[in-house]
Amino acid sequence: MGKLTVRALRVVLAVVLTGTVFVQALMVWALVSGNDPEDGSLPLTPLRLITILGIGPAQVALVCVWRLVTMVRRGTVFSHAAFRYVDLIIGAIVAAALVWFAVTALNAPGQRDDPGVTLIMGGVGVAILGVALIVLVLRTLLAQAVARDVEATQLQAELDEVI
Repeated sequence: MGKLTVRALRVVLAVVLTGTVFVQALMVWALVSGNDPEDGSLPLTPLRLITILGIGPAQVALVCVWRLVTMVRRGTVFSHAAFRYVDLIIGAIVAAALVWFAVTALNAPGQRDDPGVTLIMGGVGVAILGVALIVLVLRTLLAQAVARDVEATQLQAELDEVI
């Protein structure tokens, strides 16, 4: 991976992480201050709490991607240490899906006249879980690559002994 690509990705990750922390801070401020500028039909306090908690999995995933990019840059991504970050990403995606299902359940009573919205939102939650499954498949590919790298290292050591 080139230096420009790594730098660009790190800038994007830093901007998104900063933005998520900013949104969390605004939501906490809205809860603590008691100011409710919106007078909507949805219960805003539970939605704000869900937003504060729901951003957490995204932040975990961002930090894990940062660490994996660092490992790629150093050439150490094909090691057992990478599994910890990939597993955390999978967990974060599953947590995000659960948060999305909570938002869907919170929104459902207001959609009694149009249950299609709730079905679509449920479908989005299933799609998020599908992303977790895709990352799980990619983890399996990483495991195969690590196994091949270990095997290649052993074969190289044996060849060096012969020569």
